[in-house]
Amino acid sequence: MMSGSMTTKRYALSALTAAALLLLWGCNAVSHKANQSPSAMHGHANGASEASPAGEQTMAVDLRNAYGLDTIIPALSEARVVFVGEQHDNYGHHLAQLEIIQRLHQIDPSIAIGMEMFQKPFQVHLDDFLAGVITEEEMLRRTEWYDRWRFDYRLYQPILSFAKQNGIPVIALNMQREITEKVSRLGIDGLSDEDKALIPAQIDKSDKAYEGRLDEIFKLHPNVEKKSFSHFIDSQLIWDETMAERAADYLQANPKHRLVVLAGSGHLMFGSGIPNRVVRRVPVNRAIVLPGDAQQVKPDVADFLIYPPGAELPKAGLMGLMMDPTDEGVKVAEVLAGKGAADAGLEKGDLIKAIDQQAIKTATDVRIHMQNKKPGDKVKVSVLRKKLLFAEKQLDFEIQLSD
Repeated sequence: MMSGSMTTKRYALSALTAAALLLLWGCNAVSHKANQSPSAMHGHANGASEASPAGEQTMAVDLRNAYGLDTIIPALSEARVVFVGEQHDNYGHHLAQLEIIQRLHQIDPSIAIGMEMFQKPFQVHLDDFLAGVITEEEMLRRTEWYDRWRFDYRLYQPILSFAKQNGIPVIALNMQREITEKVSRLGIDGLSDEDKALIPAQIDKSDKAYEGRLDEIFKLHPNVEKKSFSHFIDSQLIWDETMAERAADYLQANPKHRLVVLAGSGHLMFGSGIPNRVVRRVPVNRAIVLPGDAQQVKPDVADFLIYPPGAELPKAGLMGLMMDPTDEGVKVAEVLAGKGAADAGLEKGDLIKAIDQQAIKTATDVRIHMQNKKPGDKVKVSVLRKKLLFAEKQLDFEIQLSD
């Protein structure tokens, strides 16, 4: 893991090439202001309509003039809000996000991080973690990380560690999942008055290019014929507008702070999802940075494309079993041959009661306890085993983890 201090590896400077693509957008990196026309903000330069795929230009990038991250940091430092995209499971993207945060923090420590990954009702638990009131493990339980976001927390751990070590606020941007799921099924009109009070008052549906991109995503969903596209659109826009509202509220309440927003690239492309909706609420300069390895080069898709070097999380230590969450607790659904659990003697149907003397009640408890374990580590597992015609008994095992 990267430490919380400024890394001296400078991994981005050699391999994070073509960061600026200045020949396309770099000179206008922070020129997007609230008084621009919607057409300019959505990628329709000088009033021209967005080109159809058949009419798009072939884009060319001169790699002889590829730039390192150092080149774009001065431009990013002029923006009050910097949006940095990601593919959620790409560790290299998250390390690049961290380096951008570190560089901007070095220039001016008055900075905050907005994260799509946390839902707004859990802000208090995020605050308590950053203040040292609760542990990282307890924060993950109280924010319901593995039930709501689900991606391996280690992908984001260096960013949260840097924030905690440097007193950087982290803003939970996202709408609670219960609301967006209801809207996806029932539409906004299907919400109760209590639920309607939780969603943003203004939901802008004017970006038809964005709607077209969402339509392509919608058509990939299973059983699409049974779903309502209008409900899907409403759900996505509530998601975007909520994150934009949260970001704008922070910027307005903290006029001397910069905000770095971390979100999936689809929420940031062309400014459509979150960025333009922030600027609509508060007149600030903004910049959009997207990882280019998962992005087609198009005019106005972002201000900068970056190319992080490939990086993978360290292999996790695994017990070698499948879990079955039940009303009784977490049962062993399957023991994998040749792995640590099988070698130690665990059996299908065993009820896991504790790992390393920490009580286990849910599959999330297992994931949180195991997330920083490595192959070769050993854990002590206590189970209850009940055999037909035999009394239930507690058994203790030591399991050596594998990859």
